[in-house]
Amino acid sequence: MNSFLFDITIVGGGIVGVASAYKLQQKYPKLKLLLVEKERELAFHQTGRNSGVIHSGLYYKPGSLRARLCSDGRKQLVAFAKKYKVRHDVCGKVVAATNKNELPYLDKIFSNGIQNNIEGIEKINAAQLKEIEPFVESIGGIRVPCTGIIDFKGATKTMADAILGIQQQSKIVLGEEVIGYKHDAEFSTIKTSKQSYSSKHIVFCGGLQADRLAKKDKLKLKQRIVGFRGDYYNLTESAKYKVKHLIYPVPNPAFPFLGVHFTRMVNGDIECGPNAVLSFKREGYRKTDFSWSDSYNALTYSGTWNLLRNHSTFALNEYRRAFSKALFLRTLQTLIPSLTSEDIVPGRSGVRAMLLKENGEMHEDFKIVYNRKSIHVLNAPSPAATACLAIGDQICKMATNYFNLN
Repeated sequence: MNSFLFDITIVGGGIVGVASAYKLQQKYPKLKLLLVEKERELAFHQTGRNSGVIHSGLYYKPGSLRARLCSDGRKQLVAFAKKYKVRHDVCGKVVAATNKNELPYLDKIFSNGIQNNIEGIEKINAAQLKEIEPFVESIGGIRVPCTGIIDFKGATKTMADAILGIQQQSKIVLGEEVIGYKHDAEFSTIKTSKQSYSSKHIVFCGGLQADRLAKKDKLKLKQRIVGFRGDYYNLTESAKYKVKHLIYPVPNPAFPFLGVHFTRMVNGDIECGPNAVLSFKREGYRKTDFSWSDSYNALTYSGTWNLLRNHSTFALNEYRRAFSKALFLRTLQTLIPSLTSEDIVPGRSGVRAMLLKENGEMHEDFKIVYNRKSIHVLNAPSPAATACLAIGDQICKMATNYFNLN
């Protein structure tokens, strides 16, 4: 047998790509799978740089793919973590309202939570919230007990090991970037930065590069991926006692992001953030990182300018806060007024892949499409990491139908 001939190749070694390969290998253990990741480790980009939260599904439109797969995926992910001893903690979170103007939207997301069948969700008053988080000043909020935290990188590595445990002829290659592919009648030839492979079918889970991979596959896509960098601060060791669980603000419905929040990580750190600023490099994690091609791609797209125009005040405030510890702290003090400048230190950064429409609106739902001999995950924003195993099930169903698997 040709060692470079595979039944299905998965492009992308983030948690969505690895979970999809894991689900395919579970359902079809005889298939010979190839997973290709351009970095030297799995989960290097969005998966390894997100907040580490197991989301409940509170914010997503009832009935949407995002809502359904988040709920299903959360339960699967917790079960997986328990089975394979991946570090996690279903610690719960609170959403805290700090002024009366937030109450109508608090009611809306609570209604979302009820419709999305989130277990144990409840409205709480200010005194009840203070019992849970003594340093938060609020007028009430929502308690979501099934929200948790997890080591997403560890979960990804565990899934990868499980794939090879099921089928020893499957292969995971690191440090090889897919630079082209050609579809023939029977096989597709996949050219990487080091060699070529043959595969009957391909599943693309490219994250920040999803639209570019789709374009190489001659998929007509009007929308474009635009990256938004999020910066975090960490609480110092002496300030960690001020956060017990996960603390979120009521998101402003006029803006496209959830807002700065507090997250207790599985390693004991407590992160504060992220903000959201247009990134001039899709995979750039420093404030000064720059790529001509990524910047050109973003700044020549009408969707980018329409987004900035529609949210100009928000965009300006986010940029100011990105370069001002004092402004970042002021935002954090909305929830925990006793925080001081000495309580926070700069932390890590991540970049989110947002699929933008030409009118500047974000594509809100997950988007997974079939094109010729390939499946493309075009949009997998948060809570994609939480939903990864359910997304894998979705891709497995599509592969069964479109790839004629048996």
